[in-house]
Amino acid sequence: MTPAYFPSLDQIARARERLKEVIQATPLVLNQRLSARYNATILLKREDLQVVRSYKIRGAYNKIRSLPDRLLAGGVICASAGNHAQGVAFSCNKLGITGAIYMPVTTPRQKINQVKMFGKEHATIVLSGDTFDQANAAAVEAGIERGMTFIPPFDDPAVIEGQATVAAEIHRQSATRVDYLFVPVGGGGLAAGLGAYYKQVSPETRVVGVEPAGAAGMKRSLEEGRVTTLDNIDKFVDGAAVQRVGELTFNVCREVLDDLITVPEGKVCTTILDLYNYDAIVVEPAGALAISVLDFYRDRLAGKTVACILSGGNNDITRMEEIRERSLLYEGLKHYFVINFPQRAGALHDFVSRVLGPGDDITYFEYKKKTHREKGPALVGIEVQHPHDVEAILARLDEYHISHEYLNRDPTLFEFMVT
Repeated sequence: MTPAYFPSLDQIARARERLKEVIQATPLVLNQRLSARYNATILLKREDLQVVRSYKIRGAYNKIRSLPDRLLAGGVICASAGNHAQGVAFSCNKLGITGAIYMPVTTPRQKINQVKMFGKEHATIVLSGDTFDQANAAAVEAGIERGMTFIPPFDDPAVIEGQATVAAEIHRQSATRVDYLFVPVGGGGLAAGLGAYYKQVSPETRVVGVEPAGAAGMKRSLEEGRVTTLDNIDKFVDGAAVQRVGELTFNVCREVLDDLITVPEGKVCTTILDLYNYDAIVVEPAGALAISVLDFYRDRLAGKTVACILSGGNNDITRMEEIRERSLLYEGLKHYFVINFPQRAGALHDFVSRVLGPGDDITYFEYKKKTHREKGPALVGIEVQHPHDVEAILARLDEYHISHEYLNRDPTLFEFMVT
């Protein structure tokens, strides 16, 4: 059943015309490394090279540019964890209008600075709430009070149609039919727009949404048959971490998505590091989702043409240590223990010489006692070269009767002691 709202090709074409004022088509690039790895043609749509380093400028500018002059005169207001905010700020500066940008207090400093840079004197930043949804509620209320037009980050026809122009570019740029289109899902605007376009021009293309496992709002909503608010989310993939997807986007996505996959945040981190180390590509966590999913689809990709949306490149370098840590934990290369050292001299030396293998490395060590800190229980982080190396460590701990707790197998204790 076709939903009440469904983006038409004419609406998407009009959005493309408006966007010619501010953007150029981003490249669709063959990635040799990934193509060889999956025995497929892997194409990367480089929205990380967009004018504000994400696709969000498309929806934001299309929405604002379509407003009548009387509403533009009153200014616009939005809420965003970063990329939508940058798109709105850029649009305000370009069109010379007033904008208010509400952002969660947890937003990375790099994204806040980017909003200031793109908006200049035309955009005011207000930090409010711990999540996007809290900032969004505050922005809606402030917009009503101040008579400003609210620019939704995803749940709006003009925003969805603006995001759909990414698909129009891919369709024109690809030399052959795209068999699989992998698209990140946060609130659902990009997935709804791309899916709607491709179902009209290339219904054989399978459109696959990709969500972070810790904020799988679209998956939950599709399972329950209605938009459902998540009680708690992992905010790490900040560009796609929303507690509640849009009503419009949900209705479109359930018609156009052929599949929806959730990817662990640790896998996203591994992808970020691989893209940086092997391809010299800097992406934010949400920008890595569409590539992170490829391992989960490996058996279906051989000989196929695959397009992955690199949705954004606004990563904060201060997050790289956390990204590396999450990646190591996911890959089974970092392990944490509470070691109860005997109350005698040389206990630590015995632990190092007897328990650690030649390729093992202690990367974290902290005595937990407040007094006599050189003895007693300690939190120890060990990095190994291969995931199975931890089994040898566990065996030697038992062999030498060293009292310990293995935290990686106890999520509650791990959360308390490590994170």
